[in-house]
Amino acid sequence: MREGSGIELSGRQWEIVDIVKKHAPITGEQIAEQLGLSRPTIRSDLALLVMLGYIDAKPKVGYFLGKKASNENHLMSKLTDIKVRDVQAMPVIVRESANVNDAVITMFIENVGSLIVGDEEGNLVGIISRKDLLKVTLGNPGASTMPVSLVMTRQPNIITVSPDDSILEAGRRLIHHQVDSLPVVAYTKSSGKEKLEIVGRVSKTTLIKALIGKTGGMEI
Repeated sequence: MREGSGIELSGRQWEIVDIVKKHAPITGEQIAEQLGLSRPTIRSDLALLVMLGYIDAKPKVGYFLGKKASNENHLMSKLTDIKVRDVQAMPVIVRESANVNDAVITMFIENVGSLIVGDEEGNLVGIISRKDLLKVTLGNPGASTMPVSLVMTRQPNIITVSPDDSILEAGRRLIHHQVDSLPVVAYTKSSGKEKLEIVGRVSKTTLIKALIGKTGGMEI
């Protein structure tokens, strides 16, 4: 449930904000009718939303979207406009021929949470996380010489983004799939087969830096 100035709004209150956003100016009676409720039932909801700045009221006119809701909508629009290509970092790649020891060293040197595994042409074939390396090395003295191909996650289980996706979409995928970073790929065709060319990397840190840089001057 989202929060408003430390006060958690109910589902009905967020529904009222959405109705006002779509139909402003709109009267309290019309809002109540769309909700299938009476005007007195939502009186306290309307008062709270006005107090928090999510909606504004004008006598004899009706309700409008408030400054707080407008700012949130503006922020969402701004994040949609920023593309992954604008913020992506250089990919940290290991080849299929690398072994687990190579992967561990690369991960620590580059200070990243995951490695992208690419073929000789730079196409995506897998991804290795810290958890993958930890699982294979614990209690396994021969793990260091194992090829990364035995450890990595393969398609179709790799979550990716394209350079044209918004950073908002990238953030949603990071959160939904509970991963720290995503390969940025461009779709190409070679010998009639679709390939995923590795062109970048986007992580939670990348997005946080982008948000601070792009929205730091906004009032939210």
